[in-house]
Amino acid sequence: MTQRTLLTRGALLSQQITLGSSIYTAVTASPWKRFHRAMSSTSIPPPACLLQPFEAPYRHMFGPGPSDVPPRVLAAGGRPIIGHMHKEMFEIMDHIKKGIQYAFQTQNNMTIAMSGSGHTAMECAIFNSVEPGESVLMAVNGIWGERAAEIAERIGAKVNTIITAPGSSFTNEEIEEALAKHKPVLFFLTHGESSSGVAHPIDGIGDLCLRHNCLFLVDAVASLGGSPLYMDKQGIDILYSGSQKVLNSPPGTAPISFSERACKKIFNRKTKPVSYLLDLTWLANYWGCDGKPARMYHHTGPVSGFFTLRESLAILVETGLENSWQRHKDVAEHFHKGLEDLGLKLFVEDKNVRLPTVTTIVVPAGYDWKEIVAYVMKHHQIEISGGLGPSAGKVLRVGLMGCNSSIANADMVLAALGDALKCCHRSKV
Repeated sequence: MTQRTLLTRGALLSQQITLGSSIYTAVTASPWKRFHRAMSSTSIPPPACLLQPFEAPYRHMFGPGPSDVPPRVLAAGGRPIIGHMHKEMFEIMDHIKKGIQYAFQTQNNMTIAMSGSGHTAMECAIFNSVEPGESVLMAVNGIWGERAAEIAERIGAKVNTIITAPGSSFTNEEIEEALAKHKPVLFFLTHGESSSGVAHPIDGIGDLCLRHNCLFLVDAVASLGGSPLYMDKQGIDILYSGSQKVLNSPPGTAPISFSERACKKIFNRKTKPVSYLLDLTWLANYWGCDGKPARMYHHTGPVSGFFTLRESLAILVETGLENSWQRHKDVAEHFHKGLEDLGLKLFVEDKNVRLPTVTTIVVPAGYDWKEIVAYVMKHHQIEISGGLGPSAGKVLRVGLMGCNSSIANADMVLAALGDALKCCHRSKV
């Protein structure tokens, strides 16, 4: 079926729903009002806003996420709902598992998608692999290291951190020194730090963690599919991502995978994980990863979200990982040169650790970053954003991920930024 056919059918379905709703409203509105006045025992009236149709505006989603969802993935989300325990749903989940194994470059059996955002996967990883009182080490060079540290602290772990300025990275020597000092059971590192624009080097760190009997946990929410990553070869024990970045799926599902070494620790815990929903013992069965003949009900998975995630992974498979990595690299380099030609400065000075999916730009002197963001949205229907966490107030962030990663889109953002620099107020510095 062609993309145009899918779109046409989707448009017809939308029109039918709208028409049906209009007829229903016209037929029932007046009697309902009379009945409500005469018979209602409720004190809260029907909200007027929900008696009117709502249409989301079209925008170019060039911020740090979520990214635009292509028509093919949107169409997948409009498929009829099936039961979350139907055999067809299990088949789709099996397809998703294989797609994640490809995207992560892993043979791990314990490979699933969380029913929730990347934060859900982060909590699943920490809740299952860490017990109260255990030592953990968190690498903080942006907001995601800060979040991981807070999550571990909330479950009673002994949290240790190594900290560097946003926009920079750690050396393997610094990491090994901290591992030897704190003797953690888990080391957390963000591969794609979207708040600062860093793609952190991974090579060699897995070996260090193995040497120090420590699990290696990596956040790849902003980098998966856009920057090279090899879970098995690089010795990553737990890896997670999100659906709404390079994969171009709606937010709400999060790929995650656990090595055999991670599973050995998790399934030999002395205490139960603090979250029932995120308990990997239950999730392993729900996803058919525990070798048992039957899958048991645990929770109702996001059926439409799994439809769209499967389609997004299919697109990545058709594109090819290496092709996707190369395209993001080429577009990022083109975009970075264009920014410098505009007189703008990139926040990450070291070209070798710049994240190709999310670019951070130093807020130009004399400008209010909020005014630039608002101007680009109002006049060009383009979303970009300011900084987050340690980079708040310091940077503008532009994401060109998945289907949005193209020279044409990069040029569109460059034109919008050039326009903003001419029209926005600039104070004397």
